[in-house]
Amino acid sequence: MMPLVTLGLLIAAGAALVAQNLLMARITGSVSTVLIALVMNSAVGLVLLSLLLLRKAGIGGIGEIVTAFRPWFLIPGLLGSYFVFASITGYQRLGAAPTIAILVASQLVIGLAWDLTRSGNLTLQGILTAALGASLLVAGVVIILSLYR
Repeated sequence: MMPLVTLGLLIAAGAALVAQNLLMARITGSVSTVLIALVMNSAVGLVLLSLLLLRKAGIGGIGEIVTAFRPWFLIPGLLGSYFVFASITGYQRLGAAPTIAILVASQLVIGLAWDLTRSGNLTLQGILTAALGASLLVAGVVIILSLYR
């Protein structure tokens, strides 16, 4: 069973993501481009995380960033920015529920595929169970999207 603290953390993160996307969609509606909302979001995150790093590790934390840096370390930031951009676009064009449904279903399907390829203990029952669960989630997405047409 999942510890309650972890469950609470994940539920709060889900709620925070919905609030973030709703607010960023609203910001985007009052400025000339979605890029303004994305830059503000990233700037706040960069400042906050930099301050937390400085508090925890001092100036040595910044030095570690410089010495450990590899160009491919930029990829997660690019993917995260793309995720936020796609989420804002979805919230504006489809609404919150359809966007969340599509994001969750796509994450689950790709996550299951990843886990299955890395698992050394594949069984037909395990694959079928995972496929059934993913299919039910995708069917839920189709139902939710049909409500918004």
